Amino acid sequence: MSDSSPLPPVRLHPEAELARDALSTPLLARAARLARWAGPDTRVDAGGGLVDAQLPAAAEALGLSGPDAAAEASEAWRVAVDTGLVEVVDEEAGTVTAGAGLALLTGGSPQDVLGVWLDALESVLADAAVPALDGLADAVADGEAGLSSLDWDPQAEAAFLDGVLGNLYLLTVGEGVPGESPVPLPALAASMIVPSDMTEPTNDVLEQVSDAMMRLDEQFRTLGPIGLVAYRPVDEAVLADAGDAEGAGGAGGAGGAGAEPPAPVDDTDVARYGMVRLTPLGLYGMRARLLEAGFEAPAVGDLADKGADALLDGTAGFPPAAAQAETEQWLARREPLAAARELLAAARGSDAGAPLRRLHCQQALSLVGATAEPALREVLDDPELGGLARVWLTEHGASDVPAPSQELVFWLTVDTVAAQLAAEGNSEELRALVQGLARQHSGFFDTAWRVDHPATADVLEAMGRLHPDKRIAKEARKAAFKARSQYGG
Repeated sequence: MSDSSPLPPVRLHPEAELARDALSTPLLARAARLARWAGPDTRVDAGGGLVDAQLPAAAEALGLSGPDAAAEASEAWRVAVDTGLVEVVDEEAGTVTAGAGLALLTGGSPQDVLGVWLDALESVLADAAVPALDGLADAVADGEAGLSSLDWDPQAEAAFLDGVLGNLYLLTVGEGVPGESPVPLPALAASMIVPSDMTEPTNDVLEQVSDAMMRLDEQFRTLGPIGLVAYRPVDEAVLADAGDAEGAGGAGGAGGAGAEPPAPVDDTDVARYGMVRLTPLGLYGMRARLLEAGFEAPAVGDLADKGADALLDGTAGFPPAAAQAETEQWLARREPLAAARELLAAARGSDAGAPLRRLHCQQALSLVGATAEPALREVLDDPELGGLARVWLTEHGASDVPAPSQELVFWLTVDTVAAQLAAEGNSEELRALVQGLARQHSGFFDTAWRVDHPATADVLEAMGRLHPDKRIAKEARKAAFKARSQYGG
């Protein structure tokens, strides 16, 4: 995922609602309970973890029982320390006291609560990137030492998990994607392993995907209690089958060369292989992490308190639904007629981005309604906005709309095609528009090259590239040459 271009805008839940979600996540709730439970007699080791003798009491305070109770209590305590809910006051004596983070959880603003949750998330993500401790124990028992014995690269593992979560974010916020629908674990693993130009994965690639699924299954189980993801784990029967296949491969020779490739995923029963989605709180957390990493990760509503110029420029790269949602929030804070006048003023210009601004201005004005009519009539004589104004007034059934001159019609045509080029590139919709223009206007290119618009030559070149009729395409290219010669472009 490149950080050179903005990501699709995300629609976040209100911060107060997200803060309530954060407080109710199992892991942060447990950490807060332990912070309140801790007292003068609580003892920690050199790393800040609870000493073993304290774990049964901590588990009891959390209402935990069973074989994993001590481990779950230890994990909650570690989060309490990492987030400042508790503070080690005497390292030598191993004593603790309530930290500043606990006061933020109980009496802070929603942003304060979310800040503590983000610290907890970073703590859990660091844990999720660590391999299972039984692997380390096996390595020690075999007399091996160091990370190399585990074939584990901490930086690579953390980067892999970041990449997976980044892909999950894109699959959640992108236009035309399932949004809050869960993503199959095999598809998510494959997005990191299978090259985009590989039409048929090899057995080696399929084995890598299978290995990645098993790693991700462990990691998502770890990330669930902090509220980042909602996860349906891999079916235990699938794990057992994978273990049997691994054992058979190990008996077959070095490197498991004789092992059967992983069985293909049955789409009708894909949920058995794990399903995951980011929660609303997880979307908030991932966006915060992406911003921290230098990505441009907008959220719907970011532009609501900015000027119309920021709105029109900022939504230039938004998908249509997100652009409309952002515009609706912007309009909700303004008086309709004043908003219409501000939008029209921001739509002026002869720079490369101006045609797309005017297109977005027209779309925004359609949300204002009839109240905007006086503002549109005020710009009927404006050379850059007069065509837009006539289109809007006609579409809204206004009376006494002056007919446009031929010069204005052609200028608006060039402006519209330039905006579509900027918005969609060489799309099928633009191809149809180009064919329609050439068909409806006899001698179109004889007039179009004379249009005094900064994008005239570029538009004519695009028409020559997009029109399927070779004769008409040649006419468009000749007109583009004339336009460049006339205006020195």
